[in-house]
Amino acid sequence: MSDVIPPCPKCESPYAYSDGTLLICPECANEWNPNEEVVDPDAIILKDANGNLLAEGDKVTLIKDLKVKGSSLVLKVGTKAVINHFVDGDHDIDCKVDGNGQMMLKSKFVKKQS
Repeated sequence: MSDVIPPCPKCESPYAYSDGTLLICPECANEWNPNEEVVDPDAIILKDANGNLLAEGDKVTLIKDLKVKGSSLVLKVGTKAVINHFVDGDHDIDCKVDGNGQMMLKSKFVKKQS
């Protein structure tokens, strides 16, 4: 009785084969251990100003007064926001700021609410 070998997590090829403890894909040459958790290499991992990991949907608080570019608006310390999603770039958090709508913020200027 043989075990069912899962498809390659990288290219979804059904032709993966076992080599000891590793599984190998002949199409893309990906090697992986089926007992380890698969981590998406393209996932964006961000930390707040205190080093806590941030996730989409987290509630955060500003730790510094921030001027909004192109207007006279200033977001004050303690302003709350909810993270919608992460993006690549200088301003890496797309979030909804209380009373001010959608904005892009830098993760180094927020702290995660407990």
